[in-house]
Amino acid sequence: RGMGWYHAVQMIDGDVPSAKLTDVVEPWFLGAGADSDAGKEFAGFKDENPAVAFHDSVDAMPQVAEGDKKLALISGRTADNPRLLKEVIAKGCTHIFLEKPGAPTVGELEEMSAYAASKNVGVFMGYNKNVTKYVTEAREFEAKTPGASTTFIHNNAYKEEELGECFERNNEGMLKNMAVHELALLVTYYGVAADTIESIVADKEYSRMLTLGDYTDFASIGFTITTKAGKSVTVKANRTGGSYSEAIVSVDGAEVFKTMTPDEELEKTVAVKQAANPEMMPYFYLQHDDYITLKERCCKHIIDGAAGAPEGIATIDIAIETLKVAEMLTPELQKQLA
Repeated sequence: RGMGWYHAVQMIDGDVPSAKLTDVVEPWFLGAGADSDAGKEFAGFKDENPAVAFHDSVDAMPQVAEGDKKLALISGRTADNPRLLKEVIAKGCTHIFLEKPGAPTVGELEEMSAYAASKNVGVFMGYNKNVTKYVTEAREFEAKTPGASTTFIHNNAYKEEELGECFERNNEGMLKNMAVHELALLVTYYGVAADTIESIVADKEYSRMLTLGDYTDFASIGFTITTKAGKSVTVKANRTGGSYSEAIVSVDGAEVFKTMTPDEELEKTVAVKQAANPEMMPYFYLQHDDYITLKERCCKHIIDGAAGAPEGIATIDIAIETLKVAEMLTPELQKQLA
């Protein structure tokens, strides 16, 4: 059960008022993986939702009718995204919601952006932290506090023995996967870009770089970026750190404000949902409301015929710059931690 499944369930459950789920494309569970245990579970999901059309490929979907507005939500393997984007555009989809990081490389994402623009197709990105309450509160406090800087801390709840599978499944690497949300914040709100970075300093005490099987990646990574304009911002991400994220605002190294997710109310909600579905990673429930907000803003924006991008929603241009920063950071941090 991945992020695509969770997006689908939210729309089926009516959590996104402006969206109606019409089609699901699932090549593996409707193909070679149909007889697996997970495939049989997926067949049950299909049978429970007769109002949704299920397909084993984008090509099997019906063509979008002329004049209709249709959003394709692409949430699969990052390496497949360039092909899937062209396929859904060929089917007549007028807008695309693309899960982070969008593509494996900057070049591929730039090509996707140019292709979508040539077909007049808008592309929105699934960077949920751009709309999260705890980030908004920290940014607002920092903005009104002279000399303030912020540290964004992002934790996942993987067990140590699960890291090998995590590295393989997310083999684009930590900075293009888990920590890419924070990088998108830096690009969107802090003036960070590949050509504006003055310095990158790794937090060697916090960071862990491991080789597990065929994959070398960060189990945890901490770093501070300072821009040429003199703005500093810190990111810390830990695969095994737990089920929370926080933003800490400091002045002269002293903490003056902290906000986190989940807060007490959300923590109670997450605990109930996690107990009911213990096989699910807690971050699904932590991000539940954020992903509703993302989809609802995108869908309402499309229905309203509005120009540009919805409030707080990252565009594919933001995603391109975010990937550029990730590709710049990864070798530099690896060198500092070697």
